[in-house]
Amino acid sequence: MANNVRGAHVVLPCSNLDVTLNFFVGELGFRVDAIWPADGPHTAVISGYGTRIKLALGATGSAGVIQIACDDPKAIANGETVLTAPNGTIIELMHSDAEIEVPSGIQSLVISNASSDDEWGVGRAGMRYRDLISDRQGGRFIASHIHIPNGGPVPDYVHFHKIRFQMIFCHRGWVRVVYEDQGEPFVMQAGDCVLQPPRIRHRVLESSDDLKVIEIGCPAEHETIADHSLALPTPAVNTDRDFSGQRFVHHVAVSAQWRSWRHGGYEYRDTGIGVATSALAGARVVRPASAASATSSPPPATSETHSGEFYLMFVLNGSVTVSLDGKQQRFGESDCVTIPAQMRFGISEPSSDCEILEVALPQLS
Repeated sequence: MANNVRGAHVVLPCSNLDVTLNFFVGELGFRVDAIWPADGPHTAVISGYGTRIKLALGATGSAGVIQIACDDPKAIANGETVLTAPNGTIIELMHSDAEIEVPSGIQSLVISNASSDDEWGVGRAGMRYRDLISDRQGGRFIASHIHIPNGGPVPDYVHFHKIRFQMIFCHRGWVRVVYEDQGEPFVMQAGDCVLQPPRIRHRVLESSDDLKVIEIGCPAEHETIADHSLALPTPAVNTDRDFSGQRFVHHVAVSAQWRSWRHGGYEYRDTGIGVATSALAGARVVRPASAASATSSPPPATSETHSGEFYLMFVLNGSVTVSLDGKQQRFGESDCVTIPAQMRFGISEPSSDCEILEVALPQLS
């Protein structure tokens, strides 16, 4: 089909072609590509800023809205950023690379139990999404459990995200991905993790059956932008490249070192996200310490609060009892909780195979 397509344009109606054409060409800087008939024009095709428009005299339909990205929106039309063309089309002059808007956020206790298949919806590229933070913490954070039931090639494309923070943790199965300046495509196995710095180009290539990953990002609503001009992998390899103050991380579970956690009887492996983000965020996998498992002696219950902007626990394997303001609840695999600052919480009675993903902004000590 693509070989047969030679172009596309948006059709906008107008009642006075000359006046409308003068507005788009004279005031907004579009150029005329075609106009007909010569003796009494009723149609013109114009282009500018990556957009082609057909102005049609007497056509019916909505005059629509055109958004034009500018380095300085106020330098075009005497400081006005919203204009109305003679044919009624609204012209919005917008900044071409606006800063990310991160809502101030509203922290809350959110529990997501993996209890029903009805919780899964269909998202980008046909992937199934389970929302782990239903209230999005006032729009500041999003966390998703993403599922691809049937493996094989993934209908993805090279893209990037305008974000403040984003990480992907492989929960089940495997997925092959490729990232800008990070070399050849690689496979993430269960337990592996990547930090996707702001605007790094990447693509999901293929997956196993029953792939499940956990994705956590800030802000909750962020742009996913295709980059059709870039082919991956890139010729250059620069694993230390700085992306808006962050570095790419590929954490491999099988080669990770386990260390004593901040609570006795537990140990953790660090993903390296804290170092790569200069402590903006941290992500660790926590489990009962090897010594406790060997003696069948459960580690003691923990009790703490946090003072950060975000704290999430996701049960990767096994089960554990979670205490929230003194109320206890048993969590199993794929159960998740987001805990607000100053709420007292803790864990106890983990199963021998229990593993918990702990994500915090900022990174906890």
